[in-house]
Amino acid sequence: MKTHSYEDLLKHNQNKDCWLLISGKVYDVTEFMEDHPGGDQVLLTAAGKDATEDFEDVGHSESARDMLVKYCIGDIDSSTIPVKRQYTPAGQQIKTTLDTTSGFGVKILQFLVPLLILGLAFGIRQYSKKLD
Repeated sequence: MKTHSYEDLLKHNQNKDCWLLISGKVYDVTEFMEDHPGGDQVLLTAAGKDATEDFEDVGHSESARDMLVKYCIGDIDSSTIPVKRQYTPAGQQIKTTLDTTSGFGVKILQFLVPLLILGLAFGIRQYSKKLD
């Protein structure tokens, strides 16, 4: 088995030349692009990064895992893999900021709003009884 660098993996991210990194192994899935049940775009999205988590999250069958053996072209040189950066979508950054700055206010509102609704409903019921 050949050992590939991460830089080599990055070069193979096209529809006609696609390599994936899954669990420390490098797979040339170019021949499988058209046959992949999820479509070739799924594989292209996973190219150029460690696709282990993507592969595991889908819950592939044993036959799919066995099929990987056919496409394995070697191992990855782990010393060439860059340090993983934590990605936080922009929407979550804003949400986190709001949670930390006004967390107490939100908790108060979560408590008071149902009480206000209950009080309003009780008041309307009492008022409608007086009308009868």
